Amino acid sequence: MSKFRNLVIATALTAPLAVPAFAEPLGLGRAALPEEIAAWNLDVSPDGTGLPPGSGSVADGEELFSDKCAVCHGEFAEGVDNWPKLAGGMDTLNRKDPLKTVGSYWPYLSTVWDYAHRSMPFGNAQTLSVDETYAIVAYIIYSNDLVDDDFVLSNENFLEVQMPNADGFIVDDRETVEYPEFSKPACMENCKESVEITAHATVLDVTPNDPNDDAPAAEAPAAEAPAEEAAAPAAEAAREVAAAPAEVDPALVAAGETVFKKCKACHKVGEGAKHATGPSLNGVVGRKAGGAEGFKYSPAMIAAGDAGMVWDHETIGAYLKDPKGFVPKNKMSFAGLKKDDDIAAVLAYIEATGQ
Repeated sequence: MSKFRNLVIATALTAPLAVPAFAEPLGLGRAALPEEIAAWNLDVSPDGTGLPPGSGSVADGEELFSDKCAVCHGEFAEGVDNWPKLAGGMDTLNRKDPLKTVGSYWPYLSTVWDYAHRSMPFGNAQTLSVDETYAIVAYIIYSNDLVDDDFVLSNENFLEVQMPNADGFIVDDRETVEYPEFSKPACMENCKESVEITAHATVLDVTPNDPNDDAPAAEAPAAEAPAEEAAAPAAEAAREVAAAPAEVDPALVAAGETVFKKCKACHKVGEGAKHATGPSLNGVVGRKAGGAEGFKYSPAMIAAGDAGMVWDHETIGAYLKDPKGFVPKNKMSFAGLKKDDDIAAVLAYIEATGQ
């Protein structure tokens, strides 16, 4: 009986499934109305097709981003936990672990606008008005140092914004170029008219000398001093120059005041400045890292100070360029200033205002 039951089960499992064949339409539903199609047809093309009239400023975008986006993407578009970073990553695409952000990777601004308007905020998609979307996109590209803080993005100047990686993509032409070439029958004999040895790798000690080769073996390069020793005097000279305060340039200080708008949400400087989210920057030049009295620093910053780090022109500049890379695991969430001119300007402003 057991064998018979197993046979029945096996037969049932191996038998082809019987499915109805529908030769005619099912007659369910109706054709979508034009207004229904229009409600879903929200895409914006790289050439601006589909972009609605409207505008939004960086200033308005900063407030909107803080309210609607920062919980996932950070106040400065630097990302929170595993949520995506939207700013930074410039010049990292040739590395093993590139940081792909709106500024470093995305080729078209239309993709940013389209995605934000269609899919964001997370869990509340398509609640942003057209002008709000323009403003948020303006703040995102400002966070990537692509526009100034007084910039207003609109459908009229949208195509004027140049994305750094716009030329970093190519049209996939493998179907017409590579596939025909690679699908040819393989050559199995007489594939080349002649084969010649044009060079030897003897200098690398991976190929034995050819006794019939009259060419002398290449001489090994003369021994050089270790790179660290050769670079030491130059590095020391660079540190001395970087540590020396420059003569105050009013124009540079004024430019630094503008750049400092990216910092003032967390840091205060000038007469009566007190600690906020970040420490007061009064007297920071020459101060021990983690040494501002009354501020609760991260263990990483305290350890850096205990190891002897002092805030001079060199260390401040390196920290502003890459806060997390210069002092790993510190509390500052800002992605950093990528332009050397901005770093020099804000440093001049802090030094002139907070000393």
